[in-house]
Amino acid sequence: MRKLTAFESRPFGHRPTIVTASKIHTMDPTAPNAEAFLMIGPEIVAVGSLAHCREAAAEHGGQYPDFRDFAGATIVPGFIDAHAHPLMYGQMMSWVDCGPDKASTIGEIVELLKEAAAKIPNGLPVRGYGYEHRNLLEERHPTRFELDAVALDREVYLMNASGHGGVVNSYTFELNGITSATPNPDGGEFFRDGSGELTGELSDAACNILTGVDGVKIGHHGPNFHLADEPAEHLRQLGVAQESFLAGGVTSIGDAQVSRREFDMYLRLAAENQLKVRVSMYLLSHLLDDALDMGLHGQFGNAHLSFAGIKLYADGTLGGWTAYFPDGYVGDPCRTGQLYHEPSAYKELIRKAHAAGLQTATHAQSPTAIEMVIGSIESALAEHPDADARHRIEHCGLPTLDQINRMAAAGIYPVNQPQHYYNWGEGVQQAIGTPGERFNPLGEFIAAGVPVTISSDAPVAEPRPLEAIQAAVTRVTRNGHKLGANNLCITAAEALAAHTINAAKALGREDDLGSLAVGKKADFAVLAQDPLTFAADRISSIGVLATWIDGTCQYTADQGADSNQTDRHVPANTPSALHAVNS
Repeated sequence: MRKLTAFESRPFGHRPTIVTASKIHTMDPTAPNAEAFLMIGPEIVAVGSLAHCREAAAEHGGQYPDFRDFAGATIVPGFIDAHAHPLMYGQMMSWVDCGPDKASTIGEIVELLKEAAAKIPNGLPVRGYGYEHRNLLEERHPTRFELDAVALDREVYLMNASGHGGVVNSYTFELNGITSATPNPDGGEFFRDGSGELTGELSDAACNILTGVDGVKIGHHGPNFHLADEPAEHLRQLGVAQESFLAGGVTSIGDAQVSRREFDMYLRLAAENQLKVRVSMYLLSHLLDDALDMGLHGQFGNAHLSFAGIKLYADGTLGGWTAYFPDGYVGDPCRTGQLYHEPSAYKELIRKAHAAGLQTATHAQSPTAIEMVIGSIESALAEHPDADARHRIEHCGLPTLDQINRMAAAGIYPVNQPQHYYNWGEGVQQAIGTPGERFNPLGEFIAAGVPVTISSDAPVAEPRPLEAIQAAVTRVTRNGHKLGANNLCITAAEALAAHTINAAKALGREDDLGSLAVGKKADFAVLAQDPLTFAADRISSIGVLATWIDGTCQYTADQGADSNQTDRHVPANTPSALHAVNS
């Protein structure tokens, strides 16, 4: 894999700073724990004992270095969220939250939307998100007729928690000329009841009636999730989203659906010096030829904003029952989901990207879709061998054991989201039966030697790595059900690696991110407790006290680093500094 080349040289003029805490988990296998580390500007220049860091500081001209002592806290590398949708997440943060913490019935959802409609100027759409129909008392999707109670004169859209569709009111269909006779678009569906009447539910490419064709292409290259707002509003949404990632201890993000719209917003944010988190961008596959024409034959960019590879879609989502099961779903035999490409067309896309040295990241959930991905990668590798191509399968929900072994042989990285089964794991069992218990089989990946990476898929789940780690360790759902056998679970240490150093490898950034080691970026999260020794079923309750990027504090829980008692900043140039760090 062609890795990102660092453009920046080490800045001069920064004071050496020694960082200490009760525990420091470096995620460096050669020295997994440390007493302290020394950072100068954005880089770590020494890790190990306090004495060693003092000696290193003196060697770098810091006889009296600054100290940051996080007494009582645990430091880990900054979490890396290798698969998320930051702009979409920021946009949905301005919508109506209809998730399980807000509503447990369809009636409660309707009331939430009606309250919002009363405050939104006439004519503007009403948008909600986060409902999971299997978690509702009615155990079904709302209908367009129920959403008609919210408004009859403007659009109402309620997005499903899967992000791959939802429900609209009758006005939305009328506005777009959609009737019961309208054929389904390629890669999407307008759902109908037994008499052929539109129910209001729509999925994947059918959401084109909301999003239009600008920005994100639909058809066979993937669904269009991102609704258009004014550029200034998108910029605000992206800024708000990154603050939420920082609050979770996230320092780097892999944006898994980048079109011109997302790219433009990142460039604008960077131009205003407001891009705090690091972003690795995966361009949607309809842009593959454009990327090749521009000469993007590997990673490109700088330490904060870079092009990482190409995002593809093989099938839909398990949460929305659009993943491809040709024999139908147990919960609804009439549904089969869909493949986004004919296998031969998909195989050619992988061949073209791989031959150019580009990493690919393909959304695939069902065994059939995963088979299409693995087979295409195996074929590309046979034609152009590359022992370190690191092609990814996003979500990779239900691979067979044979497929997992082939992934290990081909060096394929699955990028999973344990919060999916935390939020709606029971629904996978309802959808496909007992095999759904294996959803996201992290333990089986590790047993086969496949590196595990976990992420949020925000906005499908909140960017809260500690919640993802807890779900990976326990496999217990929001409703308290254990999903599958113990061999599917992983340890807290394995889960922490999956959200740090393994995630860095999935992005091709392990040379500068993912662990606290000499020469790497000074990105770290300060936690109130140690996730490796804390009660497994309470890991998600651990507080993130601070998030640092490039040796600079970008977030504190109380929004004031110097007022945080766990971070005692000792002034430099005084002998007391040497004593205070030991007290």
